[in-house]
Amino acid sequence: MTERFQILALDGGGIKGMFSAAVLAHLEDDLGIRLVNHFDLITGTSTGGIIALGLGLGMRPREILKFYVEHGPAIFPAGLSRRVFKSKFSAEPLEKALKSCFGDQLLGESGKRLVVPAYNLGEDHVYVFKTAHHPRLTRDYKVPVWKVARATSAAPTYFPAYTSVDNVRIIDGGVWANNPTLVGIAEAVSMLDVPLSAISVFSLGTTDEVKLRAEHLDHGGMWHWRQAGVDVVLRGQSIGAVTMAHHLLGADKVARLDPAVPDGLFALDKLLESALLGKAAHESRHFAPKFSEMFAPHIAPEFTPYNGQKEASHA
Repeated sequence: MTERFQILALDGGGIKGMFSAAVLAHLEDDLGIRLVNHFDLITGTSTGGIIALGLGLGMRPREILKFYVEHGPAIFPAGLSRRVFKSKFSAEPLEKALKSCFGDQLLGESGKRLVVPAYNLGEDHVYVFKTAHHPRLTRDYKVPVWKVARATSAAPTYFPAYTSVDNVRIIDGGVWANNPTLVGIAEAVSMLDVPLSAISVFSLGTTDEVKLRAEHLDHGGMWHWRQAGVDVVLRGQSIGAVTMAHHLLGADKVARLDPAVPDGLFALDKLLESALLGKAAHESRHFAPKFSEMFAPHIAPEFTPYNGQKEASHA
């Protein structure tokens, strides 16, 4: 029976993924560890999915941080305004960056169990990319990693849907699981037969803007909710995921790091590199002792995928 099973859950948030990557990089440096060695499963949505994929392929958090610093300005060019009838950004710089980062590597080459949420727009159904950590998972491991990254990060209005995985119209997993904490828990329980009592989760956000909800929203219509709606849905979804994780596992088994920041300071497509990195340095400094106590003692057994083989026991 599994006595300990640790999950790393990484939120979506566009260029704010730089914060998440920097936090993980500082934790590695401060504690002298290789962070992925302490997790049995990694789940990430959108930008969190990109980080999860990088970690699975053996990239260190500082290498992933370098990816954001070097490619962020091209992926999210400054000065563009939101367009009414077309995605704000071209997907070409994003695809070029992902190809340069991941090359021809396939999802099946991951050294960690990965779960990456996306959404099937055509079938109006969830779409979750998974490594072959169960015998019935026979398709996704053949997909190039850069395509998985492109699909999970196809944020509506920012990037066009991605259609080059089995001709499915895939968009950002953030529409249903921007905080994938529950996705990771459900995968551990339903696919890996891990008891809830064994699970601990490190849920890492991309900073949380402190917003004042205007009173006119109480009775507002479409005009009033046109901007606040998406933010409220994403925020409520995230709070709900963490709250339910607390109920399922116990508050002492869930560590959530998603610091509050002033409204408007950061955005999905707004690059304020020095401020974001400074925030990550501050938060990781204070979180390191908790990580050391809660997660560092556990070393995850080696993962051998089913890609035609038998997975090594994690009991």
